[in-house]
Amino acid sequence: MWEKIFDLQALSEAFDILKTEMPMAMWETVYVTIAATAFVVLIGMPVGIMLVTGEEGGIRPLSGPLMKIINVVINLLRSVPFLILMILVFPLTRLLIGTVVGTVASIVPLVIASFPFVARLVESSMREVDKNVIEAAESMGSTPMQIIIHVMIPESIPSLISAFTIAITTILGYSAMSGIIGGGGLGKIAINYGYYRYKYLVMFFAVILLVVIVQVFQTVGTKLSVITELNQIGRASCRERV
Repeated sequence: MWEKIFDLQALSEAFDILKTEMPMAMWETVYVTIAATAFVVLIGMPVGIMLVTGEEGGIRPLSGPLMKIINVVINLLRSVPFLILMILVFPLTRLLIGTVVGTVASIVPLVIASFPFVARLVESSMREVDKNVIEAAESMGSTPMQIIIHVMIPESIPSLISAFTIAITTILGYSAMSGIIGGGGLGKIAINYGYYRYKYLVMFFAVILLVVIVQVFQTVGTKLSVITELNQIGRASCRERV
């Protein structure tokens, strides 16, 4: 078996595919991941903030039934496996995009599957903010929106960056899975050649490239988180000296 995988013909075919199809597949993977992450953050971050500020005792409490509905919807979407969710949202994808296959079409299920996850990550980050700082802002007459924008978000930026880094690497994994129903990118290459045509060497190359992309996203996210945290510590030290 291994002799057939690594023989000269298999290597030649794999390198031909690597040169002709892999660059576009990598671009599609990165494009879909970044685009989906942007939409996920736009939806998930306000929801995550609402989960903290809208609870009983929060800075802007919402009605109990509404908070329960939001929590149920988030938990429900998180509990559905991604492959099943992709099929369930076919009607919505066709309505928004006009088709259920292709690179752009995969963004819809990626967003629906990932924004509840990001909402919970944002909720966790917001809960790390010192309540004394929030109370101090309230005592100075700050409105709930001012507290969110000028206190809660700035104080939780390092944690939010870490959360978004986890989100983007998770979405990258989901985007590879979308190849099984016609999504583009490296997942499509791996499935079409590795699974359907038994060209395992092509699949190995696709997996290696996915690992490299994940490492790049994770490294950049971790460094940004560390830098922002150090900057926060430096500013806090300066305020204490003053």
